[in-house]
Amino acid sequence: MASSKKLKSMVKMGIKILLLAVVTSFSFLLFSPPPKSFYHTLFISTALSDNVSAAQHLWTLTRRPHVAGSEANAEAAAYVLSIFTSCNIKAHIASYGVSLTYPVSRSLSLNRPPPDPPITFSLRQEIYDGDPYADVADQVLPTFHGYAKSGTATGSVVYVNYGRVEDYVMLKEMGVNVSGSVVLARYGKIYRGDIVHNAFEAGAIGALIFTDRKDYGGGSGDARWFPDDKWMPPSGVQVGSVYDGVGDPTTPGWASTEGCERISDEEVDKTGYIPRIPSLPISAQDGHTIMRSVEGQVANQDWQGDKDAPVYRIGPGPGVVNLSYKGESVIATIQNVIGVITGTEEPDRFVILGNHRDAWTFGAVDPNSGTAALLELAERLEKLRKGGWKPRRTIVLCNWDAEEYGLIGSTEWVEENREMLASRVVAYLNVDSAVYGAGFSASATPQLDELLKQATQQVKDPDNSSQTVYDSWVGSSNSPVIGRLGGGGSDYSAFVQHIGVPSADFSFGEGYPVYHSMYDDFVWMKKFGDPLFQRHVAAASVWGLVALRLADEEFLPFNYLSYVSELQKSAKDLKDKVSGMGITLIPLFKAIEELAKAAIKIDSEKKAIIESKGWVSIWKKEHSRVRELNDRLMMAERAFTDRDGLAGRPWYKHLIYAPSKHNDYGSNSFPGIEDAIEEAKNLNTAESWLTVQHEVWRVSRAVRHVSLVLNGELT
Repeated sequence: MASSKKLKSMVKMGIKILLLAVVTSFSFLLFSPPPKSFYHTLFISTALSDNVSAAQHLWTLTRRPHVAGSEANAEAAAYVLSIFTSCNIKAHIASYGVSLTYPVSRSLSLNRPPPDPPITFSLRQEIYDGDPYADVADQVLPTFHGYAKSGTATGSVVYVNYGRVEDYVMLKEMGVNVSGSVVLARYGKIYRGDIVHNAFEAGAIGALIFTDRKDYGGGSGDARWFPDDKWMPPSGVQVGSVYDGVGDPTTPGWASTEGCERISDEEVDKTGYIPRIPSLPISAQDGHTIMRSVEGQVANQDWQGDKDAPVYRIGPGPGVVNLSYKGESVIATIQNVIGVITGTEEPDRFVILGNHRDAWTFGAVDPNSGTAALLELAERLEKLRKGGWKPRRTIVLCNWDAEEYGLIGSTEWVEENREMLASRVVAYLNVDSAVYGAGFSASATPQLDELLKQATQQVKDPDNSSQTVYDSWVGSSNSPVIGRLGGGGSDYSAFVQHIGVPSADFSFGEGYPVYHSMYDDFVWMKKFGDPLFQRHVAAASVWGLVALRLADEEFLPFNYLSYVSELQKSAKDLKDKVSGMGITLIPLFKAIEELAKAAIKIDSEKKAIIESKGWVSIWKKEHSRVRELNDRLMMAERAFTDRDGLAGRPWYKHLIYAPSKHNDYGSNSFPGIEDAIEEAKNLNTAESWLTVQHEVWRVSRAVRHVSLVLNGELT
């Protein structure tokens, strides 16, 4: 009897223990923090987004012109720092002393054939009636080119279209000699620094670059421009840098910290990155005035302006211009604002978001639409944290300085922190100008393609709430067009091209008419760029959602099969370029095949880990296996870099993506091979074609190294 009672008691006790275990388990499930996906959905909800806040940030940032090194830009840095701090983000300023240039004097005059009298140009952008920024317009720097060569050039004018290499080939075929002349080029197609460089290579002694109405004025001849329409006014001038390098010219490859080594002005000149002839940016109306003094052959139709422009002729002359420019170079203090939200599980893995703050003038589009989006994003992250969200990995918010002069703030920071960044950064997400207008645009290293597509499928289109950003991005095509990050147009350059970090860059719209002029102000944005500031909100949503997934997901959402597809396409294009030249691409195609196998293998490994864990993951996570696999995904991009860099361009380490040699904005796949092919076509020697083959081998080895990293096994 006693034993029977004891048995019943033991059964009851067992049932109680079992019930307690079940209740405890369900309590854990019911009262544990929400999954990270809950916070991600909340982040992009209307409950957290705030277009009024974005508009207020933009208005505050653009009250004064704030070129790099100015007091106004230091005040803007203080504002960004204050917003980060108010969001309980640990923030600081990382300062550097860098070489920047400013205009001291400049003049431009035109001698025309009699009886027309000479003309001296005012080189001024006109204030419009009712301009709310008229009281600070005198703080806008005189129109100039950053790092332009000081000097005087007097010569006959030759019109060179966009000043591209192919334009000079056309001029040569037409029998036009550019030597000793001052070229007149129009903005567009290529980087302005390359326009000046190409002019020098062709023998010109000076360069004038005008903002053609055909490209920036609407080209319609209806005589409507800002503030009545979005187009560049006739007096508008696109300023900007003509420096062909990256980072502080006096500290090539190392950071411009206090007391650092600097190379001399003579050594800077020898790098070839600083222009060797003087140049000036001019307005459409001044460009047309000069064009009317040019005779000679009539330019081809695709070289002509809009229907109200004068007939564009080639020259030379008979109009003669006298161009004079004097600048000063100073060591100026620039300020990067860095905010850090430390991860709870992997604090030593960084997801970095970056945007620059400095502007040539007011910078409402470029770059402060991006800065406003970054600050609105920071405010949303603070709201998430108040709701219990904690990132798995560390999120770093960076507001760069001196981007406009040559990506200087981001480059100096990357060079100073190179080893830590190379070993710890998961990805870099860049937004330069968040809003140009309607329509989503993105570029990325290929393993981020799928993540970008998925994120845009969750965010509503700011111009049509019945569809997603992805829907409008795809449009009538089957899939969105994702560009690549080979150009040197923004702050992703140091991350991708120097240290090999997976990166993305995105915006709403592409390009805008008042680019780098004094008309890029809050009024233009409010009237034409984003009247309701919903595009700013959507930009912050996409940016933040991509960052949250990279920071929070247990497995990094990288897909290297996208990289394989991209490499296969580029290799096929390359095959056509070297056809008949005795070049074999077999090593490259074989390396890409190995990469495809490695990409499939690591995806299979990830699935196996997920399946093996099951419900046991509630109590026990296989941190080491996940961490090791993530490290391979993170470090694979680094293997595309080569410590020697590109031939003649050693700062550029990435063998897949780098700027075109003759257009910093342009992007080349396999840039080392492309450079070698161009040289070989010019020389056409056996040795030059052997160099092409060598570059093919270099890329093949890099691709194979990526496979080894993804496989995670020693040979």
